[in-house]
Amino acid sequence: MSDAEAASLHELADLIVAVGRQLRPPSDPAFEPCTPIEISVMRFIHRNPGTSAREAATATLLPTSNFSRVLRGLEKRDLVDRVVDERSARSVRLYPTDKARQNLQYLRDNWDQTLRGIIDDPATIDIVNTTLRRIEKELAARRRGEADQTD
Repeated sequence: MSDAEAASLHELADLIVAVGRQLRPPSDPAFEPCTPIEISVMRFIHRNPGTSAREAATATLLPTSNFSRVLRGLEKRDLVDRVVDERSARSVRLYPTDKARQNLQYLRDNWDQTLRGIIDDPATIDIVNTTLRRIEKELAARRRGEADQTD
């Protein structure tokens, strides 16, 4: 890789971090703020309702003990429901609560206000979203591969 290509990748990572820091949480008092780890867990559960705790822990790259602690905190704050699996009483399924869905709506409304008018071309937004999804997918796969090697 050339120095120019490496510099472009460094700038991409720097800009991703910088943009993320500019996205402030909603000011609505009903919004339940979350830590970055809680956000990762909630994001997975929202995208995969009915997931198992094991699947969510693996996907979020959290050791089981840490995941359990985060999950208990989210349950206490009424953001996650644990439902006993109908097929196996020993396992549970995780679902976002109504409060969690409302929290996500507050967040989306806030992002809509924050980002509206910055990029108006839908094709550009699609390209950026597709690129960032690919980066996320590849980084997660690499991290899972690293975790598998240390086990």
